[in-house]
Amino acid sequence: MTNTPWESASPRYKKLVFAAMGIMGVGIILAIIGANIPSLPTVYIAIGIMVIGMLCHIASLVVRAKDARQWRIDNGLAAPQANKRPADGQN
Repeated sequence: MTNTPWESASPRYKKLVFAAMGIMGVGIILAIIGANIPSLPTVYIAIGIMVIGMLCHIASLVVRAKDARQWRIDNGLAAPQANKRPADGQN
C-alpha cells in the first residue's frame, strides 16, 4: 500500500466519493437558492439530496474498509474470517 489511501483506492471507491461530493454540492447549492428565495419545498428537496450524498459517502467508507481488509489479508497481515456455520450443515 502506498503512502496515501487515494493512490491505492479501488475505482469503485473513487466513483462513490466523487458521486457523493457532486450530489452534496448540488444539495448545498439548492439549499442556498431555497433559503434566498422563500421556497420551503426547495429547501426540503435540497435536504433530501444532501441525505443521498451522505449515504453515498457512507457507502464509499464501507467499500474502502473492505478494500483495506482484503489488502491486509492478501499481504498476510490479517487472517481471513472463519465461517460461522459448519460446511456440512450441522449446527
